[in-house]
Amino acid sequence: MKIFQFKKEVGKKITKFDSNFVMSRITQTDTAAHIGCMYLDANGLIGYHQAVVPQLLLIVSGEGWVRGENNEYIKVHSGEAVFWDKEEWHETKTDTGLTAIVIESEELNTSSLIPL
Repeated sequence: MKIFQFKKEVGKKITKFDSNFVMSRITQTDTAAHIGCMYLDANGLIGYHQAVVPQLLLIVSGEGWVRGENNEYIKVHSGEAVFWDKEEWHETKTDTGLTAIVIESEELNTSSLIPL
């Protein structure tokens, strides 16, 4: 399990084409990817299971706890991302609720993400 951040503060200011925004790169893939949004209410849980393919979980609001195969829970907040390798056991839970985008693909490149 690896923890990254994609907060505004680690992004890059974009001004091309008279633009005015900050872009935090997340991933690039040449293979098919499944992208979904997960809504966990208070006391929500994504149970302990193996990742079928590499998986990137982006916390967009709220906070919670994640664990990998070492069974140590790590607190995660909005603007942070968690990466699990294929077949890695993992779990996500929250006391107060969280919303997350999940990206799953055989090929996920996390090199543009900033480690926490």
